[in-house]
Amino acid sequence: MARLARVEVFAADEIAIVHVMNRTVRRCFLMGNDPVSGKSFDHRKAWIEIDLKRLAAFFGIDLLAYAILSNHFHLILRSRPDVVAQWDDSEVARRWLMLCPLRKAPQRRAEEPSELELNRIRNDPARLAAIRSRLSDISWWMRLLSQNIAQRANRDDQEVGKFWQARYRAVRLLDETAILACAAYVDLNPIRAAIADTLEQSDFTSIHKRIEALQKEVADSKFDHPASISAPTNSENSEGTSKGEEVTSHINHASREQRHSSDRHLAPLSIDELRDEIGVCCSKSGYRVSDKGFLPMTTGAYIELLDWTARNLRSDKRGSTPASARFIFERLGISSEVWCELVKDFARLFYAVAGKPRAIESRCSRTGKRHYKTRVRTRELLSS
Repeated sequence: MARLARVEVFAADEIAIVHVMNRTVRRCFLMGNDPVSGKSFDHRKAWIEIDLKRLAAFFGIDLLAYAILSNHFHLILRSRPDVVAQWDDSEVARRWLMLCPLRKAPQRRAEEPSELELNRIRNDPARLAAIRSRLSDISWWMRLLSQNIAQRANRDDQEVGKFWQARYRAVRLLDETAILACAAYVDLNPIRAAIADTLEQSDFTSIHKRIEALQKEVADSKFDHPASISAPTNSENSEGTSKGEEVTSHINHASREQRHSSDRHLAPLSIDELRDEIGVCCSKSGYRVSDKGFLPMTTGAYIELLDWTARNLRSDKRGSTPASARFIFERLGISSEVWCELVKDFARLFYAVAGKPRAIESRCSRTGKRHYKTRVRTRELLSS
C-alpha cells in the first residue's frame, strides 16, 4: 500500500499533536557508542537537544516530549497556528531569520536580524504568508532539525551522503489515551532499550529534564524558606514589606529563573480544564511558544505512572500499582495489562493516526479520499 501523504494526516493550518521519529541510515549507532568502530558519538545527542531548544523558542510548535537514542530519536509535537496568528509581521520575520539566519555570531549563534533583512520579508506579502505557515508546520521543524544534524555529523566524520535512513515517520494522536500512551512510550524508550535502569538515569529525554526541574523546585522551596528572608527593619514601606525582604525576594526570584532551565523549553505537562486559562496561552518566557499543558494529571502523578510502567515492562523489576495509576486507567477505560501493551508496542499498533478505534474510524484524510483503519490487535486492546 502506498504511503499516505503527510498533508492528508495533518497540516500547518490546524492544531495537531503528532508523534515523529527519525532513524539513522542502516540503523547504525551514529548518535551513541558504535560497537564496530569503538567510537562514541554521544555528543550528537547533545547537538539535537540544543537544536530542540532553539526550535522550541522560535517555531509556533510545542515540544511535548522527546527521547534521543543511539540510532534514532522520538518527538511529540503540537502545531500551534493559533499562536502564530497572534504574531505581527515583524515577529514572523524575526523568528524565521533566527531559525534560518543570514548572519551568524561566533559559536554558531544566529545574530539578531537587521531592519533591512526584516523588510525583505515584511515587504513581500507572498513570502511573508509562506513563512507564517512554515512556523507552525511540523514538516519544516523536522526539515531544519534533520538537515542541521546530518550536515554537522558529515563534517564531523568527513563524509558525504545520507545520514538519516528515510523521511521521518509520523503518527497523529487523536485522543487522550493515544497522547498519554505515546508520551509514556517515548519517555520510557531508554529503559525499554536497556540503556537506563531508572527514569532519572534516562539521559537525553524529556522526562529526565522534568525530573531535574522538579528536584530544583524542591531545592528552591528550601532555599526560599522564610527563615532565609532578612528580618524586618524600621525602614518598612507603606505595605509592611521591608527593603531587606524586597531585595531577598528579588534575589530568590532571579535564582529560580537561573536554576529552572532544564525543562523551560518543554510545554507544561499538566492541564487543568476547569482552572487553566482558556485560549492560546502564549508564553512570555522566550523559551517556548505557549504555556498550555497536554495531560490531565500532575507531573508527579505522571512520573509515578511511568515508574510503575517501567517496572512492569522489565522482567527484572518489581513494583505495585500506585493509586494514581489505577485512577487514570479507570478514566481511560483500559486495564493495566492493556496499558502496558500499548506502551510497549505503540509503534506497531498504530500507523498514520493513533487513538481508540472509534476515534480512528470516525476520521478520514484531509481530502476525504482515504478512511483510516484500525489494526486487529489495536481493536482487541481498545474496543470496549
